[in-house]
This record gives sequence, C-alpha cells and structure tokens, in this order.
Amino acid sequence: MKLEHLLLGVLLMRRRTGYDLKRFMDLQGVFMRPRTQMSQVYRSLVQMAQKGWVTYEVSSRPGAQDAKIYRTTQAGRDEFMAWLDSAYHPTVSPLNFEFRARVFFSGFRDDEWLIALLNAEIEARQRQIAKYRFRDRTIELDPGVDFNLDQTNLVEDFQHESGAAAMDLHVERTIELRDLIESRRARPAGATATEASSGEAKRLTNSARQFATPQ
Repeated sequence: MKLEHLLLGVLLMRRRTGYDLKRFMDLQGVFMRPRTQMSQVYRSLVQMAQKGWVTYEVSSRPGAQDAKIYRTTQAGRDEFMAWLDSAYHPTVSPLNFEFRARVFFSGFRDDEWLIALLNAEIEARQRQIAKYRFRDRTIELDPGVDFNLDQTNLVEDFQHESGAAAMDLHVERTIELRDLIESRRARPAGATATEASSGEAKRLTNSARQFATPQ
C-alpha cells in the first residue's frame, strides 16, 4: 500500500489542502500508515499531479500564503479503486495497516465487498493460529554460551500468551463485525440503522472502531 493510495482515497471523500492531508494522516491515517511527514505528503501530491491523478485550484488568502486545494480526477479515482479492489494479503501481525485502511475506505464499496474482506482476514488469521500457536518454541544453545535461558523463556512465554490473546480477540471481534453487517443486510428493505435495536447499533459502532483506534 502506497501513501498515494491513502491520499487519493481521502481526497475522494473531500477536497483538501496539503496541510489538511497531513493533519488527517496525523490523527486518523496514523493507524493506516505511521509517521507520515509533511514533505512526503507534498512530494506525493506533486507526483500524483504529474500522473494526472489529482488537480488543484489556488485559493487566495489575504495576508497569508495562497493555498492549493486538491481534488481527485477520474484517473485518480480509477487508480484508487484498482488498489482497493486488488488482492488483500494479510501480514503475520494482526496490526495490519493495510487492513485498517481498506476497512476505513469500505464506504466506497457495498456490504458484500466488506464482508468478503472481513472473511479474508478471519480465514487468514485462523490459518495462522493453526500453523503457529503450538509450534516448537524451544531455544537451542551451544554448550557454554553465556545466556540466561530461564529469563528468555519467561519473557517469550509471556509474549506468546499475550500475542495469542490479542490474536484471538482480533478474530473474535472481526467475526462479530462481519455478523453484525450481515444481520443489518437481513433487515427489511427500507429499514435504517436507527431502526435497529440500540444494542445492535452500539455493538456495530464499537466493532467498527476497533479498526480505527489502537487496542
């Protein structure tokens, strides 16, 4: 996932200045791509303009530097959608920035698309658990090596248990989110989210927020 794809998606939602984009990356985009610098944002904007993915208009500001307000072109939209619809490949860590980004931009696609993405994440994590949860974690040392094996085993066991608990929770919450979306689809035609039970609406909101904020 490239920074350009995140910026294109954000600009598809609303026109913004380079400063606005940097602010977004600092507050929301940080969970999709950490430590984005202002210079990287502006460099990407220049490159995207050269490719015809974005265009801008200059807004005059009396007493201040004029601002360029960027928007996505049709070519930029096509590029963004091509990335959004491309094959998703989960990483080993459940803290997957691309997954968070795709979930955030799922508003550009329908429920069926989002459910397919969630299923891909769930199935990948379940395969990962089956492959690694009970692996041989024995630490081998040559005789005479000055190494505190008891201490390392203690730390590794603690980290393994913590990681397993985090992964299990991630899978559980992703399944819950998928099921909530599916139940929302099953409501009668014309029904709105406000017509759902308050408990369902609250659970849906909390599940969605899992993918936008650190746990």
